[in-house]
Amino acid sequence: MSSTASETVTAKPARKLPAAIRISDAAATRINDVVAKSTKPVLGVRVSVAAKGCSGQSYVVEYAEEQRKFEDVVEHNGAKVFIDPKAVMYLLGSLLDYRESKMESGFVFENPNEKGRCGCGESFSV
Repeated sequence: MSSTASETVTAKPARKLPAAIRISDAAATRINDVVAKSTKPVLGVRVSVAAKGCSGQSYVVEYAEEQRKFEDVVEHNGAKVFIDPKAVMYLLGSLLDYRESKMESGFVFENPNEKGRCGCGESFSV
């Protein structure tokens, strides 16, 4: 090839990375319900991980009034989940679900990164 020949370079389309977490239909329904019933304007819920509990880490789900810098946003069926950037490494591959029974109700994380969980289920280790 001579130095005067021109080459056409075709850029490959950017590969879309999978979302940090998945949201079940039940969790999306519950998120939409709590957002609709909020007494203040909220965009969705925020998921983070706090250092607490007997196993070391605990999931935190709270209202998200705004999107913070570097947060991932995952949407499913109109529900928005904002993921704290410090929590992403703990949550990769997780499913956020919502379960309700006669004895309890709440958000549940099915997290493939968990190595252990305390007896009461309030904290986990990775």
